[in-house]
Amino acid sequence: MSQFNSIKELLNTLSRGNKLIAEMFEKRKLPSYRYDYAVELMDNNEDVIRLLLSKNIIVQNGAYIELDDQYLNFFEDILEVNEEINTFYINENIQQVKEYATYYLQSNSEAERFKYLRNVKSVLQKIGRSTLRNIVDLNRNIDNAFKTEPNYKIKLTRLENYKGKLESIQTLIEQTERLLREEEETFFKLATDEGLKEVRIQLILDLTESRQNLIETRQQIIEYINQIKYQSKFIEKLKQLKYLRDQFEIKHKTNIREVLSHNNAIIFEPKPSYRLKLSNDNLGKDEYFPLIIKVRKRYKSAINPLKQIADNFTEKDLELEAEKEVFIDLYKVRNDFKQSGNDLFGFLMNYQFVREVSFEERVTVFCQIISMFENELDLSDNFLKQDNIEYAVVYPK
Repeated sequence: MSQFNSIKELLNTLSRGNKLIAEMFEKRKLPSYRYDYAVELMDNNEDVIRLLLSKNIIVQNGAYIELDDQYLNFFEDILEVNEEINTFYINENIQQVKEYATYYLQSNSEAERFKYLRNVKSVLQKIGRSTLRNIVDLNRNIDNAFKTEPNYKIKLTRLENYKGKLESIQTLIEQTERLLREEEETFFKLATDEGLKEVRIQLILDLTESRQNLIETRQQIIEYINQIKYQSKFIEKLKQLKYLRDQFEIKHKTNIREVLSHNNAIIFEPKPSYRLKLSNDNLGKDEYFPLIIKVRKRYKSAINPLKQIADNFTEKDLELEAEKEVFIDLYKVRNDFKQSGNDLFGFLMNYQFVREVSFEERVTVFCQIISMFENELDLSDNFLKQDNIEYAVVYPK
């Protein structure tokens, strides 16, 4: 197996084969991708394909090629299109938090404590993101299983498995919350870091949102399972009735006559039809003209509807009218500001624009100039206030 010597070499290799990699990823759910298709896609440049094979980015199996699982999983995770629900990651992350917290408390070096503190924050953020994403994937898979799986037994089994994964996510959320409570009196109390406090608060919010989402997911999956069981039972009974009917035994082995005689369901009645007459005003509208043509063809009417002819244009209709709108040239304002020597906000409050500009618009221009020309400005740490608006003092570099 050929290894990459640097991240630069990896990125260059992916860049050279990006066209083929992108298409193979888009067609990853197809059963196979032929080597001949890859050669044709790369304009007969087999050197790039051999390079991808030598680096194990793609693997070959006879006349077919496919993306290596390592890169396939990486692309699916980054693009958040992975349909697999993985609950083991949170357990591993919880253990990592405990380990890093222990290392932090036992360390005597400030540099080492900072390293372990950074690792704890990274893992906590990963737990929150991964939990929310797993719930989104779980909801999508539940809907796909219920709406697209044709086999009732497989559909029910898949939903039961997803229900088990839901319970696993619920358990892991509780374990994470327990971890935060256990470490509250030790690690979180001793590690006085503002960034850690923000990460911890965000994780609590993510776990709360995840818990609320799981309530809806649990209700949805229970409803789907109940529907499937009911439909499956109904279909089995229907199959039995069909078999008895085909054997001409349905009248003697069932009470179908008695059941139907006491059933007044609407499905046994003729379907009523209601005629709706359109008004003359609606019939004269252009949107109803295709409908009139369709009805005429159905009834083969000999009456030809007259086509509406538009009136001629008048000389006034042919006159050109120009609409003018005055725009503010932010580049000119930037250049004038550089020559003024004043702070940006005070300069804009007294600047003579090409048209009348309100106070709110001047504040908007202030924000636009900072956003567009940030590298040309010196944003100080001083703040001033005017008309309930607090703004930073900005000078040109």
